[in-house]
Amino acid sequence: MTISALVCVSLLLMGIGGVGMVIRRNILIMMMCLELMLTAANIMIVTAGAVHGVLGTQVLVFFVMMVAAAEVAVGLALLVLVYRLRNTISTKELTWLKG
Repeated sequence: MTISALVCVSLLLMGIGGVGMVIRRNILIMMMCLELMLTAANIMIVTAGAVHGVLGTQVLVFFVMMVAAAEVAVGLALLVLVYRLRNTISTKELTWLKG
């Protein structure tokens, strides 16, 4: 793939993820959109590393993927806990979390 194609794919994924975060109210869908945005960032980091000839960007992508995996683990655990307490995962009905 060419560099411009990778940049376009990355921007498309980032846009889809951003729109999904704004429009959707389901926490699970919002987490999937966040993962989509992290994937777009990873594609852009690897593309920038390929352009400049830096192989260290692949290590950075590995760390981003590790943080994303930890985020999913903690987020899903909290999601299960909230669902057990309130029987919903919609953000509109979770105003009791405001404190």
